[in-house]
Amino acid sequence: MTADSLKTMAKRPGLKAGHFLVEFATPGIGHILKNAGCEFLLLDMEHSGFGYETVKNVIRFCEAAALPVIVRAPSREYHHIARACDAGAEGIMLPMVGTAAEARKILDAIKYHGEGRRGVALGIAHDRYRIGPTLEGLVEANKRTTVFLQIETAEGVENADAIAAVDGVDCLWIGHFDLSCSLGIPGRFDDRRFRDATGKVAEACRRHKKALGRLVPDVSTGVQLYREGFDFISFSGDVWLFQAAVAAGVQGLREGAAQIDGAAGAA
Repeated sequence: MTADSLKTMAKRPGLKAGHFLVEFATPGIGHILKNAGCEFLLLDMEHSGFGYETVKNVIRFCEAAALPVIVRAPSREYHHIARACDAGAEGIMLPMVGTAAEARKILDAIKYHGEGRRGVALGIAHDRYRIGPTLEGLVEANKRTTVFLQIETAEGVENADAIAAVDGVDCLWIGHFDLSCSLGIPGRFDDRRFRDATGKVAEACRRHKKALGRLVPDVSTGVQLYREGFDFISFSGDVWLFQAAVAAGVQGLREGAAQIDGAAGAA
């Protein structure tokens, strides 16, 4: 099975649909999501509790299914970023980015010599244990690694144009809950202030030809956001979809049983 790289996806127009993983790091997850039609997996370290050993395993599972992985690092600290890169993450997502200076510091941690200051480790997981000339390895890693920066504060919105203008940034990703809290309107995504803020980020991405992403809870929200310019769309998360499916099934069973019991009582 073949798949576009995340770098290729970020440069091409049209929808890129994926899924958010926060709980179920099963060995089959890559093939399950690939066969469901996903083009990428967003693997969370900020809120999941996943450690780097788990992340490294999930990336191998997804490589077997030719499913690119974006790892959301737990912070913008160098050691968190570089370890996710070394584990083999094709995409790196960083939370709470507020300025272009922060974006450039992140790129220093992600990119090797020539584009950044990342400590060199070749012939390990991120280059699939291939041994080769040093310079070629550095250049290839720099070309492959795709950078997703989360805009989830009022400061990030204010500086969205400058952040999007930074060379090496591939996608701005709206962190909608945190952004709504930063704006003083927690969870009010229809509020004009929230919509104006996301519109400003979308305009920055259009101006600088960068991708725009968001996690969505349902299909209708995703379709509407695609209409507004979002092209990397993560459809819900493993916990919420699993729980909703089980809840719907259990409720259906109870309603069916109640109907049977009611008919038996009336007989």
